[in-house]
Amino acid sequence: MFSVIMLIINTHRMGICLINKYEKNFDYNNCTNIQGVKEAMKKTKSKRMYQRYYVVYLHLKGHTNKDIAGMVDLCGHTVGKYIKAYIANGLDELVMGKSTGAPKYLTPEQEQQLYEVITTKTPDQVGIPNRKNWDSHIACEWVKMNFGIQYTARGMLDVLHRLNLSYTRPTYTLEKADSKKQGKFKQDFELLKKPS
Repeated sequence: MFSVIMLIINTHRMGICLINKYEKNFDYNNCTNIQGVKEAMKKTKSKRMYQRYYVVYLHLKGHTNKDIAGMVDLCGHTVGKYIKAYIANGLDELVMGKSTGAPKYLTPEQEQQLYEVITTKTPDQVGIPNRKNWDSHIACEWVKMNFGIQYTARGMLDVLHRLNLSYTRPTYTLEKADSKKQGKFKQDFELLKKPS
């Protein structure tokens, strides 16, 4: 079956627009649509949104989905999806939502339990011998022992960051130190640092 293409000349803008007469949402204002897409292309700062607008622009210019897919290096299915979304609800339908990313391995209850263990106990108190300080490798080991879920050290750092925990080197305080002697040492040390 042959498709009838009509040529419309817009005298105000002196633009030429191709319109497929048998398209579902046949619109004689195609030149206006093209101008709207061009404006959106100029305003966007996102390369991905620009590419979506460009696909629609090429479609409005009369290119086939297969040709568009070759021009913008996308698969035909993706091109068709963009065009279908545009035809259904205009440019607003092309706007990308926030990517949710991969689902979490730990439930919120498990994350809370991990947070409580790390903030209140040392590794040797929870069954990891010869360790006094937490790091991502030890947290991975504890999670695997208790929940059966294996994390990489980098993945565990992301979990700890999400729990508002940050890595700091441990500092030791001497419990048996005499504060009076320490104060006297600091004063004497300051006198030694001053040039004579």
